[in-house]
Amino acid sequence: MAVDEGVVPAAGTDGGETIHRLKPNAVGLLGVVFMAVATAAPITAMTGNVPFMVSSGNGIGAPASYLVAMVVLAIFSVGFTSMAKHITSTGAFYGFISYGLGRTIGLASGLLATFAYVVFEPALIGIFSTFATTTLRDQTGLHLPWWSFAILMLAINSAGTWFGVSVAEKLLVVLLATEVTVLAAMAVSVALHGGGPHGFSLAPIDPVNAFKGTSAGLGLFFAFWSWVGFESTAMYGEESRDPKRIIPKATMVSVLGVGVFYVLVSWMAICGNGEAAAVKAASSANPLSMFFDPTERYVGHWAVDVMQWLMITGSLACGMAFHNCAARYLYALGREGVLPSLKRTVGRTHARHGSPHIAGLVQTGVAAVLIGAFWIAGKDPYTGTYVLLAILGTMAILVVQAVCSFAVLAYFRSHHPESRHWFRTFAAPLVGGVAMLGVVVLLVSNMGAAAGSESGSLMLRATPWLVGAVAVVGVAYAQYLKRRAPERYALLGRTILEETRER
Repeated sequence: MAVDEGVVPAAGTDGGETIHRLKPNAVGLLGVVFMAVATAAPITAMTGNVPFMVSSGNGIGAPASYLVAMVVLAIFSVGFTSMAKHITSTGAFYGFISYGLGRTIGLASGLLATFAYVVFEPALIGIFSTFATTTLRDQTGLHLPWWSFAILMLAINSAGTWFGVSVAEKLLVVLLATEVTVLAAMAVSVALHGGGPHGFSLAPIDPVNAFKGTSAGLGLFFAFWSWVGFESTAMYGEESRDPKRIIPKATMVSVLGVGVFYVLVSWMAICGNGEAAAVKAASSANPLSMFFDPTERYVGHWAVDVMQWLMITGSLACGMAFHNCAARYLYALGREGVLPSLKRTVGRTHARHGSPHIAGLVQTGVAAVLIGAFWIAGKDPYTGTYVLLAILGTMAILVVQAVCSFAVLAYFRSHHPESRHWFRTFAAPLVGGVAMLGVVVLLVSNMGAAAGSESGSLMLRATPWLVGAVAVVGVAYAQYLKRRAPERYALLGRTILEETRER
């Protein structure tokens, strides 16, 4: 009888039980980096976040906010990558926290991470649809309803996951490379022209200025928001080549590479306008002029047209990456039989492509329902759908990141005392965890300002309660399994790649 390559002995289980696993050796270091950086959506982070940070956050100190965030996230990543060298799990946070803080906290965190990635995709569909309708109207005169682009993105994302991570990787490499190129062209051109009309200014990258301005907390939150998704490197471990080496490297490259890029691009955008002009442009009716004006002046009008199209493809790449993340979390929970029916559905992989195809279809269905609900409620795809769902998902993932840091502390104390290190497994995760909790506080205290016209929305007010409810459900269900189905409870967060099982 032929052996199905999608089924292998489950790591961390007893009794020779088998599980479906993802296609091994499907992606290398650069592929994992591209997948992670795509979730950060550089062009969306720059054109969408920086003008708001400059106008309503810490003013010209926005680049310094990225510098501060990069340092904090690099410290967090030290502990995160230390654990990735021992555990390779598609569930990433779910697996890490289960081993560090126990199965109950692990399941609650796994559900929170899944919840975050599930809502991120429809959020990006909202901003993608906005960019697409606006650009087509402005450059071609063609008027199409935003929901037609939403359907298109749902179909592309679903197909990308169905055919496996290698196909998604190829698409993301092209999309990401083009958006990074046009932003870099603006930054390099400004630098080559002496730093803009008033020359180079060091004030935007002075760390002190990250804590000044109209609302320094809001500016710092948006800086951290711009990185959401970088931690997704760990969930591609089972599909990567030599994951114990690749995943830690990919994580640090994503954090530091994206950080340097964000600081440089935002700094040159401010210098290219001039400090006063940058604030004026960011506060105008067309805040994107903060990027469009120096691009047109130092690169050419053609680059502005290209940038508008790349804002579309950049948000598409980001949404596709989040779709892959959500599908893999659903698959990770499903294959362990958190609910018995899930093991036979979302816990299966495609026999040929080794992809979480059913989980991908489920994620497409959930995203479609959420998009439909916001459409029925009359929400604008950008100011309503994107903003509200992005804030909801960001709060959930930041909480999980903080918990993961503390899980690193516990894991090395109880599992690998011989590998403990004062910085890598103690100081770094401790500082990172406290810092992540601080970012959660920044988010909660600035939610109204971040939501803009939706500041009075019932959805926004319910956001902390929804995040709390998901966590409570996870804790309660884990305790139920512990009492009523201990054999299923024993599997929570314990399915890891066999050849790199924790030791």
